[in-house]
Order: sequence, then C-alpha cells, then structure tokens
Amino acid sequence: MDRDVESGTSYPLGATVRPDGVDFSVFSRGATLLELLLFDREDASEPSRIVTLDPAHHRTYHYWHVFVPGLAPGQLYGYRAHGPFEPARGRRFDAMKLLLDPYGRAVAIPEAYNRITASLPGGNLASAMKSIVADPGRYDWEGDRTLRRPFSQTLIYELHVRGFTRHASSGVARGAAGTYAGLIEKIPYLQDLGITAVELLPVFQFDAQDAPEGRVNYWGYSPVSFFAPHRAYSARQDPLGPLDEFRDMVKALHRAGIEVILDVVFSHTAEGNHHGPTLCFRGLENSTYYALEHDRSRYADYSGSGNTLNANHAVVRRMIQDSLRYWVTQMHVDGFRFDLASILSRDESGRTLPNPPVLWDIESDPVLAGTKLIAEAWDAAGLYQVGQFVGDSWQEWNGRFRDDVRRFLKGDEGTVSTLSARLMGSPDLFGHEEREPEQSINFVTCHDGFTLNDLVSYNFKHNEANGEANRDGADDNRSWNCGAEGPTHDPAVESLRQRQIRNFVTLLLLGVGTPMLLMGDEARRTQHGNNNAYGQDNETSWFDWTLLVEHAAIHRFVKLAIALRQRRAMTSPQRLSLNELLRLARIEWHGVALNRPDWSDLSHSLAFTLGNRQDRYKVHVMLNSYWEPLRFELPPPEQGWGERWRRLIDTSLRSPLDICSWEEAHEVADTACMVQPRSIVLVAQLPTAPAASRLL
Repeated sequence: MDRDVESGTSYPLGATVRPDGVDFSVFSRGATLLELLLFDREDASEPSRIVTLDPAHHRTYHYWHVFVPGLAPGQLYGYRAHGPFEPARGRRFDAMKLLLDPYGRAVAIPEAYNRITASLPGGNLASAMKSIVADPGRYDWEGDRTLRRPFSQTLIYELHVRGFTRHASSGVARGAAGTYAGLIEKIPYLQDLGITAVELLPVFQFDAQDAPEGRVNYWGYSPVSFFAPHRAYSARQDPLGPLDEFRDMVKALHRAGIEVILDVVFSHTAEGNHHGPTLCFRGLENSTYYALEHDRSRYADYSGSGNTLNANHAVVRRMIQDSLRYWVTQMHVDGFRFDLASILSRDESGRTLPNPPVLWDIESDPVLAGTKLIAEAWDAAGLYQVGQFVGDSWQEWNGRFRDDVRRFLKGDEGTVSTLSARLMGSPDLFGHEEREPEQSINFVTCHDGFTLNDLVSYNFKHNEANGEANRDGADDNRSWNCGAEGPTHDPAVESLRQRQIRNFVTLLLLGVGTPMLLMGDEARRTQHGNNNAYGQDNETSWFDWTLLVEHAAIHRFVKLAIALRQRRAMTSPQRLSLNELLRLARIEWHGVALNRPDWSDLSHSLAFTLGNRQDRYKVHVMLNSYWEPLRFELPPPEQGWGERWRRLIDTSLRSPLDICSWEEAHEVADTACMVQPRSIVLVAQLPTAPAASRLL
C-alpha cells in the first residue's frame, strides 16, 4: 500500500477535488486488483505514478477508492483492472489496457489514438484516451438558470455543433469554426429566425474513429463518456477548456432566451461488438454494463452499433441518472432527447419491461423535475413505442407525422384521414393518455435522412460517398423529386420544389404538437441526395451560409411562418390535455365543399376551420395535394369580426405574396378560393386589427 495515500471513500464516484487532493472512486465487481495511473501528458508512454489499490484498504463492496494528496484539476489519469479474461463467462479484464473513468468529467485524446490498435492485445498507454480531473464548481454562472419554457411555446432547431459553423462561409472568428464558441457567434441568427430551443446532436465525448476505415464518425452517436463534453468542439486548447466553453455557450443561449437540449446516447457505447476496443466499461465490469447474448462472449445488439447498454441494471441506472443530474446541475442544460429510447425499456435479456426502472428513475428524479424529456420511441431491433412510451411526462418524436405529411404532399392515395390526425396532435396515438397537446414532437426531416431540399429533389438515395455501394440508409424515403433527379435548371421543376418546401414548413408549423426544424432547411441545405451522412464531416453536412442569400425567399417564408406560429402559441391556453384542447377548439372539417370532407382513399384535398371558444382567433386552411387547381368554398365570415377573410399564406405564390402579416394580407372578396395545384392557402379572421397584430 502507498504510504502517502489514504483509503478515500466510495462516494461520490469519479474524481472529486478536495482542498488538499483528489478522491477517486470506481465500480468494478470482478476485478482482483485495480491500479490508478497518473500522467503528465496525454501522449505519455509511461505514467508519472502508479497507485496500487489494495482490496483490504481501498475497496468497499464493489467500489474501489483512494485519496491522493497534492493533486489538482487538470491531472490526467486512468485505471488498469486486473481480473480474469473469460469471454465465455462475460469477463473481459485486461491488465494491459488503460481505462477511462466512467464518471470522468473531461477526456484527453492523444494524437496517436487509434481505434484499431486499441482493439488488439497489448499495452496502449501512449495512445490511450485519458480522463482529466475537473472541478465543475469553479465556474461562474453569473446567476444563470435553466429557462423552463413550456412546450406549448417551444420551437426546436436540431443542429450539429461542428456542422453549424464549420463551413468557410460561416463568418465566425478565426479558430472558432465548428465549436461551441462559433455557435455563440450565431445566436443572433437563431433569435432572428425565431428558434426557442436548440437540440444538439451528441456532445458527449465520442470516438470519431468509430466508423468504417477511412471515414469518421461525424454525427457522434458513439460515446466513450457520459459526463465529458466532446473536446473537438472546443476552440480552447487547455485540458479543461471544453467544460468552460460549453458552459459559456449555454449561458449565452439562455441570455438570448434559447434553451439547450442534448441528444443523449444511453443505448450503446463506442466499444462496439466482441471485436471492438477496450476503452472503459468493458475492462471494468463487462457483464454489468452490457447486455450479453446467451453466448456470453457476444453482445446483444438492439442499437445497430454492436452492443447495448444494460440500462436497467442498478449500477447502469445510477450512472445514467447521475449523468443527467450532472448535465442539469453543473452544465445547466434544459432537456434531453434520448436516442433509441426504447432500448431503455428492455431488460438484460432483451425483453420489454412494462415499467422499466430506469425510465421511472429519470422521470421521478426531483433534480430533473421540469427538465424536458424527449424519447425517440423505437430501437434498431424493431421495438416501436410511439404513443405507448412508458411514463407521464415524456414527449416523443412522432415518426408517423413525418411519414404521413410526406405521403400526403407527395400525392399518395389514402392519406387524407391520417394527415388530419397528425395535424390535430395525433390523438390516435396520444389521445388515450390525457397528455398535453405538445407530447408529439412533429418533424418532417432530421439529421437521419434527407434534408428538406433533398426531400423534394431526389426520388432515390445517393449514398455512394459513404463507401458502402449505396447499400446504407433507408430505401423508402417517401420523397419526390418534382420531375428531375437532383439539381436542375428547369424553372417549372424549381418552382414546384419551392412550393413543396413551403407546404412542408406550413404543415409542420400548423400542426398541434411541438415542431422541430432541421439545421439549414430554412436555406435549402443539401446533402446531394445522401440520406445517411453519418460519416461526412465535410461540406456535404456543413451549413453553407451563402444559401441564405441564394434562397432568401425560403428563409423569409420560414421566418415569418415561425413568427405566426409563436404569436399564436403565446396566446394558447396552457396546461390543457390534447383531448381538452380538441374539445375546446371549434374544428370543422371540409372538402372543396363546406362540411363535406372527402375521406376516401382517392382524395387529395382537405380543408378545416379552426378557432376556440374564447374567440381569440379563427383560421381556415385549404390543402390541395392534387395536380390540378381546386375551388374551395369559404365559410361565411364571423359576424362582428370584420367583413372578410384575409389571406395570410398561399404557398403557390412567389415571395413576398406567399406569406404576409395581417396588415399586409389581402382580403378575399369571393365566397370561394381557388387553390392552385400542390399548394396550401391559409386565411384568417380576427375581431380587430390590433388583436391581429398580437395574435397573427
């Protein structure tokens, strides 16, 4: 036993800074001996010190712990765990491998790190990732608090931290491109667009090499730490720079009234399958952290990434809960979107649990009360739980909204009745739960799939650049190229694409639920038909800011449509369930003739009138996905509200007539409205023009 170290304590886990040193604690049930290695440099081939943890003095239950005097924040460290290497019994101890601390707050990655060599037998000190001691309490938040904006007033913008400002056209300061600092510089743009929350693709430290040879992992769904921010997104070079730069970003976004939602990955890790590298969890307690097959040498794979976290094991449940608490209390994030969240419903054998402990741990945690919780309610093994996800306060990505809106605007048959349900908050999916209308996260595009521009420009995926012979990515995209595959100079095709984009944006922002917009869709960002750009850390995925000039008319439409949505949201009744809202709303369904909706499979048109019993607004919407113009009858104007309807949106028209403010809107003099092919018209009526300026 080292004479100048003390036994330390089992709690808290991780590296905890004390006035005169650092406490270390880590879980490992099966290890026979544990070593704490300290380093002076991230690429050091030898440790500056090895502290051997004697089980008699440094182990309590399954927790190994030690206090080392004289250490301070910035200290690099890792563990080596001695124990049996018996894959057939689920044990994969390897005393040659340096292991990250599962609770490490920061990670150092040497230039020599190589995922392939990390998967091979033998030592790896010089090339191994290393944990860094951090003291999160030293940051000055200057009074910052999470915003707690209600979902009814939330509009989410899904963005990639690097891709948002990495393009040469971003105009951010030198050295800030593709970083948290670069995002700070673009906050005025987000404010101007009308965004109230950013949903960041994974910012947990991930293994960028977890991709086919010769490519990179760009999206980041390959975590190595659930507590450390990804250091490649930091413009700062100091070891703990990513922590402060991330918090600077959060603080700046909060000052602008924008919430921060993290896309979190608790479904799997970067250690992959049985051929993968030993980086952390596998070498500390393989059978605890991972769900294993009946053949204990193999990993259950419900994530499509080679392994699955054993999320409902008590130790893993605690780690997930501690991670979420950390990001809320120490990093001030406002919410989380859980990747492949249905995996959290499975037990270690893969069976679906009726009341998964980890989900109720998260939901009932008082520290997380009021935090936004969003589930991607499916997994890669076919478990689909949209509308059935366990819990009382989870919002859910509504893949049905995406698919049914795409099918309707594409002109598919049998889509009118399903579209009506999607626009009304999907009561067929969520109505039985008596939950708020915003339970449905509505989206038509996200990082995974076509961008909005590509959705109207390609019939087929074009993923050749991914190096998998175009076999990867979804084949069924419900897309339509409007008459030409890819870029075109045909003015008729281009005009139709513009119209379809306006249609998608209109339906997204009209729908009851919480809308989510994909980064760059407001400027027609393209991935050139690539619908699986997970490894494209290049201009394929980056936001080209010159598109804002090239497609200024679309940007204007999206911005004004968001403004209409948000002004309406600010006056909507709060804390109503979806069913209560639908009972209060005066919804009248029509076809081209009033009160005669055509719900048949051959129908391509629908109209509805929507108001509420407090008479704060009234809108009439006419949807025509048919390839010829249709004449829609208009309801008689409400008595005492002015003489006529006013046209606020007509997606068939060019800017600036495609969308107007109340003051600029033209009155509709006729008792009917001609709606052009594949277009949407929205007219509104309000008691007074001053009220209109507040509501619409």
